[in-house]
Amino acid sequence: MSIRIIASKKNWIEGLAVDQLHKSFELAGMKAAVGMPDLHPGKNAPIGAVFASERFIYPHLVGNDIGCGMGLWQTDLKKGKVKLDRWVSRLEGLDLPWDGDLERLLQNEGLRVSQFDKTLGTIGGGNHFAELQVLHRVFDEELFAAMELDVQSLFLLVHSGSRGLGDSILRWHIARFGSRGLYEETTDADDYLWEHNHAVKWAQVNRKLIALRFMESIGTTGAPILDVCHNHVEKETLAGHTCWLHRKGAANSNKGMLVIPGSRGSLSYLVQPTEDQSNNLFTVAHGAGRKWNRSECRAKLNRRYSESNLRRNKYGGRIICADKELLYEEAPQAYKDIDIVVSDLIEAGLVLPIAALAPIITYKTGVLHR
Repeated sequence: MSIRIIASKKNWIEGLAVDQLHKSFELAGMKAAVGMPDLHPGKNAPIGAVFASERFIYPHLVGNDIGCGMGLWQTDLKKGKVKLDRWVSRLEGLDLPWDGDLERLLQNEGLRVSQFDKTLGTIGGGNHFAELQVLHRVFDEELFAAMELDVQSLFLLVHSGSRGLGDSILRWHIARFGSRGLYEETTDADDYLWEHNHAVKWAQVNRKLIALRFMESIGTTGAPILDVCHNHVEKETLAGHTCWLHRKGAANSNKGMLVIPGSRGSLSYLVQPTEDQSNNLFTVAHGAGRKWNRSECRAKLNRRYSESNLRRNKYGGRIICADKELLYEEAPQAYKDIDIVVSDLIEAGLVLPIAALAPIITYKTGVLHR
């Protein structure tokens, strides 16, 4: 096993991200590291990568948003009856605490009570979103039909994680151990894994509740299609060895079909991982990957695009984002080309494209968080 980066000559991978990939590979027990086509620099480790280690667990390679992932729902709405103005006007209050029976929800989902539960069902900031999408193209009609999907339906994609819960778990770990790894089957490792697994489950419930709130706001219901995590650690057998796979901004590809989103101004791709996923450590890209640092975006775009320009996309879609800085930070121009990212995975023989979905409403935040 060694280091591998899955990227074609058409792609651009920042040198700092490559350096971070190699630096992380130097950690004790590390056996393999794979950078995805969306690889880009993170704070202490690259985003868009998976690491396999023997005996050691490294919480900082998972990061603070434990359990973050993508959930996809097929709604009962049809593309022939799109009512953007009405729906946008109804999408209010999704940043506020859910007014349902939180205690009962936690009990039904098997979650313990925590100080972060008031944020359950909220999207959060950064690159998180809830996005209403319309079918743009079907690449594989057989696979599409096998999923019992309707070409006339609108779809809801939710990207969010464990909010402050995951961050508190990482901070607690860093305060005690820094970036040192935890030796497996020790009390410290077991404690972290318990908290980690709870945060993964919390994040799944969060996405489900976000979807419910979004659909209720616009007067519809829907059925879940998939939910795939891209920030977590799990045990896996590789070449006869038991390893810990650390995914940071890298999607689990051994759970079936998944969605790889671009930006709020580009397509998202529904794909099927191919049978052999061992060389890529059972992992594929989780999105387009950032091209620009957040601090650069306003200066690069301010003279060329007004706020009103940034609240529309080329598909006629709307962007709901009260935070002006976030509006610029998450502009489509700040991200790499999703078509190249997905093409790299296809050329590497890792995924088969099923369909492409176009954004018509992207909800980032309805209130100012800064």
